Amino acid sequence: MNYIDSFLQNQYFISLSTFFAAIVVATVFDVALIRYAKKVTRNTKSDLSENIINIIEKPVYILILFVGLYLSLSHLPLLNDYQFNIDRIFFVVIVFLVTFIISRTSRAIIGHWLHAQEKYRKTPQLITKILSASLYIIALLIILGHFRVNITPILATVGVGSIAIGLALQSTLANFFAGLSIVSDRPVSVGDFIEVEGIVGGNNIAGTVEDIGWRSTRIRTQPDTIIVMPNNKLAESTIVNTSKPRLETSVMVECGVSYNSDLEKVEKVTKDVAETIQKNLPETVDSFEPKIRFHTFADSNINFTVVLRVKKYQDRFTLKSEFIKALKSRYDKESIEISWPVRKVYNEK
Repeated sequence: MNYIDSFLQNQYFISLSTFFAAIVVATVFDVALIRYAKKVTRNTKSDLSENIINIIEKPVYILILFVGLYLSLSHLPLLNDYQFNIDRIFFVVIVFLVTFIISRTSRAIIGHWLHAQEKYRKTPQLITKILSASLYIIALLIILGHFRVNITPILATVGVGSIAIGLALQSTLANFFAGLSIVSDRPVSVGDFIEVEGIVGGNNIAGTVEDIGWRSTRIRTQPDTIIVMPNNKLAESTIVNTSKPRLETSVMVECGVSYNSDLEKVEKVTKDVAETIQKNLPETVDSFEPKIRFHTFADSNINFTVVLRVKKYQDRFTLKSEFIKALKSRYDKESIEISWPVRKVYNEK
């Protein structure tokens, strides 16, 4: 019995047992709680709970093992002289690990809430990045406070240094605050199709907003290239947002027929083609009724406009192409003439 008692009281045995117990607790947490919770959350309508579980599963497992390792090492007499430094190291690691868990969980909750709100559904990642940075700054202040570091001189130094940094990074800070302005004022959102006037060589930029970041906004053009535009330039530019107030947009196609044409017949044939395209093309709004309006006695033709409607602004090229092909084919069958420029010359005798 004395041998068993002395063995159980052995510091190395206690240290090893403590770490083994931490492994058991972490495994039980992973197997019993996480897997059971995943089964329960799969039956819910929202995927928020499952996302949070996926986020905290590994960090919490590591946190339990880390606490167990700390308690295990604290029982080793060989490390008594280093216990103060060990305490500091473990405190720093645990604070940042807990901050990581809180940051990831908060981002998931806020992202889910923003997605659930219609007007915030396309809010970019800038808000969650600011939240994460704020949490890590708070964690750093907690660590400095734990080590009894007087942060007043640090703040004074940062204040003086921030002036110099602000002057050196004036353009970067301008882009950052312009990004905050874009997020708050929301002239554009992620997923919007926009046209920005005269940015690249005086030419307009048109494309879909991919992301609004700290410094720049990424726009994917229709040729599938990415344009990285500084937020400051975007905020100061004239923006045509074709996705607001709604995605649907009208497409006007200019046409013309010769002066010999029967305009009633032209209107009937053109409207028939327009209705067929409007109902059968997947990019169009099938409930929209096309409109035809004659408006100009031109040099060679009587011109008119056909108004169609698409679900998204970027689909207007597809609609125009299909409509022009179908209309030309139908005019040929109906013997409706589209005249080219002609000039008549009269000679007086």
